[in-house]
Amino acid sequence: MQQLADGLEIDFHSEKYKDAYSRINAIVIEGEQEAYENYIKLAELLPNHHDDLIRLSKMESRHKKGFEACGRNLKVTPDLEFAQKFFAPLHDNFKVAAAKGNIVTCLLIQSLIIECFAIAAYNIYIPVADDFARKITEGVVKEEYTHLNFGEVWLKDNFEASKMELEEANRQNLPIVWKMLNQVADDAQVLAMEKDALVEDFMIQYGEALSNIGFTTRDIMRLSAYGLSAA
Repeated sequence: MQQLADGLEIDFHSEKYKDAYSRINAIVIEGEQEAYENYIKLAELLPNHHDDLIRLSKMESRHKKGFEACGRNLKVTPDLEFAQKFFAPLHDNFKVAAAKGNIVTCLLIQSLIIECFAIAAYNIYIPVADDFARKITEGVVKEEYTHLNFGEVWLKDNFEASKMELEEANRQNLPIVWKMLNQVADDAQVLAMEKDALVEDFMIQYGEALSNIGFTTRDIMRLSAYGLSAA
C-alpha cells in the first residue's frame, strides 16, 4: 500500500489494480508501437523530413520498452489484444489516409490526437504511479512534446493549404477519442486517474496545438465540439 501526496492510498499489488493495469499498460504499449509504425510511414510520405521522422519513430520504440518494463515490475501481463481493438478505429483511419497520401490527416491523427491523448494520460498518471513507473513516464512525457511539436510546425507552415483537410480529419477522428476515454474510464478510475481530469488535460493540449497551428479561439471551440458531441 502506498500513500500519495493527497492522502489517497493505492495498493499496486492488489488483484483489482493489476487487472485494470493489464489493460492500461497494454494501451500505452500499443500506442507507442502504433506511433513507431506511423512515424515510419510518415517518413515515406515526407521524404524531406525522413531522418527527423525516423528519429521520432525510434524514440517511440524506446518508450514502448520502458512501459513493458513497468508491467514486468508489477508482474502484470498486458492485454495487448484489448489494446489493439482499442486503437483499431484510429489505426484504420491512419492507414486509409496514408494509402491516399493524405499527409495532413495522418499528422492530425498521429502528431496531434494520439500525442495529445498520450500526454494527457501520462500527466494524469504520473502523480498516482508507482515509483518505478513514475520515473519512466516522466522521461517519456518530456519527449512526447517533441513529437507533438513536429506536427504543429509542419501544419503551421502549411496551414492555409491544410485547413480544410484538418477540419474534416478532426470531424472524423475527434469523436473516436471520446469513445476511447469512455471505454477506459473504469480502469483508469481504479488507477486513481479521473476521467474528467483526462478529458480536461486532453482538451488543453489539443486546443493549444490547434492554436499553435493557426486556428482562432472560435475555430477551436467549434472543432472541439465534435468531440464533445460524442461524449
